Amino acid sequence: MPVGTTAVAGSIATDHLMHFPGRFADQLVAERLDRISLSFLVDDLVVHRGGVGANIAFGMGVLGQRPVLVGAVGNDFDDFRAWLERHGVETGAVLVVDSANTPRFTCTTDDDQCQLASFYPGAMTEAKNIALAPIVERFGTELVLIGASDPDAMVAQTEEARALGVAFAADPSQQLPRLDGDQCRALVDGARYLFTNEYEWELLTRKTGWDADEITRRVGLRITTLSDKGVRIVGADGTDIELGVVPARAIKDPTGVGDGFRAGFLAGVDGGLSVERAAQLGTLVATLVLETDGAQEWTISPTSDLPRLRDAHGAAAATDIEPVLRAALGRP
Repeated sequence: MPVGTTAVAGSIATDHLMHFPGRFADQLVAERLDRISLSFLVDDLVVHRGGVGANIAFGMGVLGQRPVLVGAVGNDFDDFRAWLERHGVETGAVLVVDSANTPRFTCTTDDDQCQLASFYPGAMTEAKNIALAPIVERFGTELVLIGASDPDAMVAQTEEARALGVAFAADPSQQLPRLDGDQCRALVDGARYLFTNEYEWELLTRKTGWDADEITRRVGLRITTLSDKGVRIVGADGTDIELGVVPARAIKDPTGVGDGFRAGFLAGVDGGLSVERAAQLGTLVATLVLETDGAQEWTISPTSDLPRLRDAHGAAAATDIEPVLRAALGRP
């Protein structure tokens, strides 16, 4: 069922992305993993706009939605704000912290597309001071995606969404290592959608102490991205969908690929697509991100990309998604 205005709560950051010309795995000594001390000489550095919340909101905006971005930034946000607004993102709910910098994400990717990353929160530590009630009232929000941000903010906003009776999607992603079992259970229980990748899914089951059946009973749909194997969607109502990927023509950088999938899925559902069709649109967006340097540098074209959907998911999928995609992009 389509939802109304979607709010996307999560990190807003600058991405510093590097490439290591080799394999991290070749540099690890099994007998010395408790004493790791490594420095990787990289051969490339690019700086892009990013952050989980900003990436998802950007993608939804590109696809014709008007998502409300919820997060905390520093006094260096003006250019980033203008970029997001140009791409359809409502930034009126973003908290500006004058005394801090916008968060920084630093990530090195090797030739196997494995990643080592660090995240400096900066202004994000103030995200816990953002209340959802005024946002829901102002924008008519009917779904809040709660993505990786300050852990206290994630828990507080989940609890507030429940109290307000607003549907929420749980997307703890990169913050799972920082969250304890109680926090994980609080973030997941009652979510309309639960987004994870396959590694995060295993970590989530371990931290919550709930097995797959228990988690499935507690959420509307659990949606697990499986890297190059696609995505699996499971629901307590018996839904069990497995989809493949849209093959990449080239692999540039995996940063933000999962965010791209979420953007495509949520924009598809918002546009009236079924869960399966929305997920198929999500796989296309994920591939477009993978083929691009930077999580917010991709573009989409019905002319060039609908044939890719048709090849990957069949003619019926492309036919169903085409009018939604063309309408979203304002193209005949």
